[in-house]
Amino acid sequence: MHRLRTTVARLRPLTAAQTAQSPSRPRLLAIEGGLRTFEPARRLNTSSVVAEPFLNGTSSNYVEEMYYAWLENPRNVHKSWDIFFRNANAGAPPGAAYQSPSPLIGSSQGQASLRGLMGAQPNVEKLVEDHLAVQSLIRAYQLDPMNISCVDFDDAPCTIGFQNVGFYGLVEADLDKVFRLPTTTFIGGSEGSLPLREIIRRLEFMFINDMEQCQWIRQKFETPGVMQFSPEEKKTLLGRMIRSTRFEEFLQRKWSSEKRFGLEGCESLVPALKAIIDRSSQRGVESVIMGMPHRGRLNVLANVIRKELDQIFCQFDSKLEAADEGSGDVKYHLGMYHKRMNRVSDREITMSLMANPSHLEAVDPVVQGKTKAEQFYCGDTEGKRAMSVLIHGDAAFAGQGIIGFTTDPRMARSSAYPTDVARVVNAPIFHVNADDPEAVVYVCEVAAEWRNTFHKDVVVDLVCYRRNGHNEMDEPMFTQPLMYKQIKKQKGVLQQFAGKLIAEGVVTTQAYEEEVARYDKICEDAYARSKDEKILHIKHWLDSPWPDFFTKEGQPKSMNCPSTGISEEELTHIGHIAASGRANMVNQRLCDWALGEYMAFGSLLKEGIHVRLSGQDVERGTFSHRHHVLHDQNVDKRICIPMNYVSPDQAPYTVCNSSLSEYGVLGFELGFAMASPNALVLWEAQFGDFHNTAQCIIDQFISSGQAKWVRQNGIVLLLPHGMEGMGPEHSSARPERFLQMCNDDPDVYPKLSEDFAVRQLYDCNWIVVNCSTPANYFHVLRRQILQPFRKPLIVFTPKSLLRHPEAKSSFDHMLPGTHFLRLIPEDGPAAASPEEVKRIVFCTGKIYYELTRERKKRSMDAAVAVVRVEQLSPFPFDLVKAETERYPNADLVWCQEEHKNQGYYDYVKPRIRTIINRTRPVCFESCSGSVNFDKPRPLCWRPHPVFLHVARRLLPVQPPHWDTPGGAV
Repeated sequence: MHRLRTTVARLRPLTAAQTAQSPSRPRLLAIEGGLRTFEPARRLNTSSVVAEPFLNGTSSNYVEEMYYAWLENPRNVHKSWDIFFRNANAGAPPGAAYQSPSPLIGSSQGQASLRGLMGAQPNVEKLVEDHLAVQSLIRAYQLDPMNISCVDFDDAPCTIGFQNVGFYGLVEADLDKVFRLPTTTFIGGSEGSLPLREIIRRLEFMFINDMEQCQWIRQKFETPGVMQFSPEEKKTLLGRMIRSTRFEEFLQRKWSSEKRFGLEGCESLVPALKAIIDRSSQRGVESVIMGMPHRGRLNVLANVIRKELDQIFCQFDSKLEAADEGSGDVKYHLGMYHKRMNRVSDREITMSLMANPSHLEAVDPVVQGKTKAEQFYCGDTEGKRAMSVLIHGDAAFAGQGIIGFTTDPRMARSSAYPTDVARVVNAPIFHVNADDPEAVVYVCEVAAEWRNTFHKDVVVDLVCYRRNGHNEMDEPMFTQPLMYKQIKKQKGVLQQFAGKLIAEGVVTTQAYEEEVARYDKICEDAYARSKDEKILHIKHWLDSPWPDFFTKEGQPKSMNCPSTGISEEELTHIGHIAASGRANMVNQRLCDWALGEYMAFGSLLKEGIHVRLSGQDVERGTFSHRHHVLHDQNVDKRICIPMNYVSPDQAPYTVCNSSLSEYGVLGFELGFAMASPNALVLWEAQFGDFHNTAQCIIDQFISSGQAKWVRQNGIVLLLPHGMEGMGPEHSSARPERFLQMCNDDPDVYPKLSEDFAVRQLYDCNWIVVNCSTPANYFHVLRRQILQPFRKPLIVFTPKSLLRHPEAKSSFDHMLPGTHFLRLIPEDGPAAASPEEVKRIVFCTGKIYYELTRERKKRSMDAAVAVVRVEQLSPFPFDLVKAETERYPNADLVWCQEEHKNQGYYDYVKPRIRTIINRTRPVCFESCSGSVNFDKPRPLCWRPHPVFLHVARRLLPVQPPHWDTPGGAV
């Protein structure tokens, strides 16, 4: 027998007003976490039964008080109340529940009707107790159906069944007695009473806190005969089971020593997914985005997404070289995008299986974000046209991506089932035996209908096993010997199901064997074609294509990036919309950091580019500088987003505060950015170091996603960074980590060309910048959209510069013809007499303002040139080289406020060495350290012609350290 179960939150007890409702309506009571029905189960077919006069509004408080007292202890109330509540819970109709004193019954006819309900039983209390016991039995099946049939090989003995009715105070003789059914179940169909034996046979499931949804689920699972399949449907299901099973067996025969993470033991997953897709397509779904771990991925690619088998088999040939750029990935991580006609619905449907790293659950928020984006772009507010399907393993679902491997479930989680974590979203959870394909398909069809009906999440727990170890090379008998002894004795699901259909006469043995042979031939033919392949095409596995954005060969249409400036009229218009408090600044043709961001967003929106900003406190801004959402000071929840009123025909602007779950939120935004290249999607951390809990998304998707899966992405990370005494956790955005993962070669001076700056961007894995002016921040945001390809952008944003009086930009730096400046050269007195300059100080970010202040204080404006490297990666070799040649008599210094083993030093050092090696000899000086910020020392001029020196506010740098600076300023 297959088993089903859903989760449910507790229902609240009746209120006084609800107690006085019409007696014909069910009334739910929460009793120790379960659902108990306090209602008239069936009305007596007589007009002489007198309804209880105390069930009215004036006495409802008293009735409720008596009820709660009875719940604590039946002896707390009068015997008549005890009998009344017992009878009511047993399903007695109004007028029959109350039995004493006898005058309230009214007539002998009423007494006869009550005796009719009792039947021949003289003992009324025994009747009531037996009905209560049957109702408890029904609820036990509804609330914990996993105990109906033990599927897991390590399950405890079953506690519900014909043999265990004594647990509820019933005896074997009661199995053939007829009991009235409560209205909380549909197992009777049109019948109001059934023998206990038939009740147990029909029961399956239940648990959720919405009455309409509860009734919907009960009808789907408790109505007799609902799970009926026609012979043709059974043949289709058998064909799908053959493909799922024989595919794994074919791989095992051909590549027995290869890891493939097969689906053996859960072959019914393929017909399960097919059933969900078919039923969803019938209900109007046009796009299905799927995320899953490595187990069974090749089978799903072959038999659900319908990837060509020969292309899958090519992945097993280690001698084939990739024809495309990138490193590629192992075959069981690859994704796929496919559009085809669905045979069941006769409608076109798009399916996308997202590529996934070895972190099993990491792809889930990415899938959700991409699904949300597709719904957004097609105006699908209810999720009727685009949906996601997430597949989890037992341990990974409850453990946020941690695999079970050799860990038993009892050690991996504290809950009874891995799906218990899904209760927080109040989704129904259907448990089904994977060895019963018909039950699996029916449950999955119901799950698809649930989502279409209620537009809510639904979980299917496919209770299965793993016939092999963690992979095909792993021996599971080492750690789980008893379980795997039973698994080895277990017949395969295809063998069981085929035998069942043959016994039923649905198919013959000959027809079954012919279908198996036909699919085996398909696999053999594909294997032969795979031998003819000479190269691997990584881009054939692209899971998120962007039609018309690239050429047919997948290349950018040009290597030119137009000017990112906009007209002064547009700057002024957007500036006045931003905030009246900045009107004076706009009139002076100046913008600060927040206004520069506002102008970048507003101008892109006006050009039809959707802008989406999410993160912690982004609506106001962590440092109260942004204020993109204005709140009515007198009316709660009344807000205005001025950015959505820049232009009548603009694109929509989305800004939303997120939770502190950076892992999930950043993954979601990454998925959203994946859906379309024509959107600027930004995620901002509250403080820069908050990205560390999203490190998996950064490492596995953002940094290396294009190399592994030929998938570009233009997501922007805004990471506040700066040593301003906020403590170890709120200071550094860890730029050294991002720079360490950059792929530009520090030891090779690149070949220069006319499109060098753009080609550098195209060849890098991501762009890392630390802007020092609002204008440059404005340009780099607009460049994300105007460049002919997409790359992730990491921006180390300032904190102290948000209101710094010198950190303002003129409109002249943002007009048409202006661009993002990869490097900002010295423009003061030192630039006028370069031969007299004694030192060039290269830096990045806010330290520039501290350097120039100290330089002015020491009257060294003509002796020291300060150069800002705005784009750190890809490194501006050409511009840095030009600056070193501009000052022939100057020593070279790199200045940063971070510790020597942090920040940018280790990244820029070898690159500047490469530049210098092309001009003159070099000597690199090691650095001493000091943690005192407030005792300035004079600059020490070294006799060496060129050296790199790391300074902290024109002082020797702090020594290497394991943490960022402490809280002291």
